[in-house]
Amino acid sequence: MPLQPERVKFRKMHRGSRAGMATRGHTVSFGEYGLQALERCWLDTKQIEAARVAIARSLKRSGKMWIRIFPQKSFTKKPLETRMGKGKGPLESWVAVIKPAAVLFEVDGVAEVEARESMRLAATKLPIRTRFISRHRLA
Repeated sequence: MPLQPERVKFRKMHRGSRAGMATRGHTVSFGEYGLQALERCWLDTKQIEAARVAIARSLKRSGKMWIRIFPQKSFTKKPLETRMGKGKGPLESWVAVIKPAAVLFEVDGVAEVEARESMRLAATKLPIRTRFISRHRLA
């Protein structure tokens, strides 16, 4: 079951604004190490899940992981070779709006070398540039 809200007031949403930096969720709050976004994008449920699996496999059940983002925005897509008009397309997927400086994942209870490697593996699954950060100092 992919990440998605249990219920929403309206199924089809506006595109919204992706401008600006993340003003909330831009510091390591739960764990010791984190993965911070350097670009803006919409992260799909499949991309978040792929990164989560990469971190979990790398940590091998040691340590704890937090996912700091959640896909609560729906986006629609019209079928291929469809003419303009005739309303908004059907729901395609759920996405998380990512702004620069947002912390995506956090880990704790592992050595920095292991945390850095797990975040590197997760970063390869994501379509944006990221960086490894620590709670006490910037990496």
